[in-house]
Amino acid sequence: MDVTAADIGYACLGVGALLAAVLPKLVARQPMSMPMVFLAVGFLVYLLPTGLPDLDPYRDRAWVEHLTEVCVIVALMGAGLAINRPFGRRSWSTTWRLLGITMPLTVLATAVAAWWLLDWPPAVALLLGAVLAPTDPVLAAEVRVGEPTDAEDDEDEVRFALTSEAGLNDGLAFPLVLAALAMFAAAGTGWSGEWVGHWLWSDVAVRATVGVAIGLLVGRLLGWMFFRAGWEALRLSEHREGFVALAATFVSYGLTELLHGYGFLAVSTTACAIRAAERAHGYQRVMHAFMEQVERLLTAGVLFLIGGFIACGGLSALSWGGAVTAVLLLLVIRPVTGWVAQLRGRAAPKERAVAALFGIRGIGSVFYLAYALGEGDLGVFEKELWAVVTFIVLLSVMVHGAAATPVIRRLDGHGDR
Repeated sequence: MDVTAADIGYACLGVGALLAAVLPKLVARQPMSMPMVFLAVGFLVYLLPTGLPDLDPYRDRAWVEHLTEVCVIVALMGAGLAINRPFGRRSWSTTWRLLGITMPLTVLATAVAAWWLLDWPPAVALLLGAVLAPTDPVLAAEVRVGEPTDAEDDEDEVRFALTSEAGLNDGLAFPLVLAALAMFAAAGTGWSGEWVGHWLWSDVAVRATVGVAIGLLVGRLLGWMFFRAGWEALRLSEHREGFVALAATFVSYGLTELLHGYGFLAVSTTACAIRAAERAHGYQRVMHAFMEQVERLLTAGVLFLIGGFIACGGLSALSWGGAVTAVLLLLVIRPVTGWVAQLRGRAAPKERAVAALFGIRGIGSVFYLAYALGEGDLGVFEKELWAVVTFIVLLSVMVHGAAATPVIRRLDGHGDR
């Protein structure tokens, strides 16, 4: 009987699942990360004559969008369930600084770099900046918060800031992407600012409000049901079923999208509301552990495919200008804007530096690019957009993945041990 690509695929899935379970323990104290390994494995497997189908995000754009979409919302729920610090203006001040100052400055500076180095139209350059707005500490697990605990102040400022920032900027990037698409469409018929009013009202105010409102409503309702419902069959915390967190994720996301709100914001809000419903209950750890396992499997799969895409020539359209833009974003733009945002903030100088440095770009950027290319025809810019975003994700996984363990150990005071 002949060996088929499906047989090889099943074997890869099995080996990948085992690696996803083993690797976090093996690389925990090494200057590498699980995402680095899966990227490398995907690259090497696709270099071999395995018969696996070529990866083509242009042809399979819808699959790329939905796979990364699921990965992002699962990660958002897991992050929200892990955060111990109660939501507040002062307690989350570092997060607000990163969202209100670092994020728009990073988008603007990245767009200027793309416009200057790649000679792209302003709308396409802005789209690149918007696509790269989300951060993703999943790709360097050492810089995100751990499992839920009873203590509200158990998290250090770096891990809390990076996790909470990622939980919210995934949703806040949506209006920026839509603005770039509207600008691109307007440029094709002559410059006009008519789209701005509709964008501010519909894409910024209404859709964000719907996302937060539905997320809060679903989160509080489910929090009551999980922990306080009088009917035991509804009080799911008594049954210790972790997959209920996955149900909460899809209910919140699906309902919000049906009502034309921002589902990413809704999932983050739902997770925080469920976490606030009963912080000391052990069921929080059960739900978080389940979501972390699902997230790990999905992330491993997506990174394997990104590695395969690179092996299939995914970076062939990358120009020197695109490569320089990537380096500037990760090593200059984000660190500088991240540091500026935290001046006179609550973090210590070392914490500010680490939080500024680890603006990790990852799966959220892949989703937004796939989404944007489904909403608008960017023609000749599509291949280079894919190449630039893929290169930035590759560079971020390698640089931040290698740096996370030694930097965080030194920050935690273990550098000399």
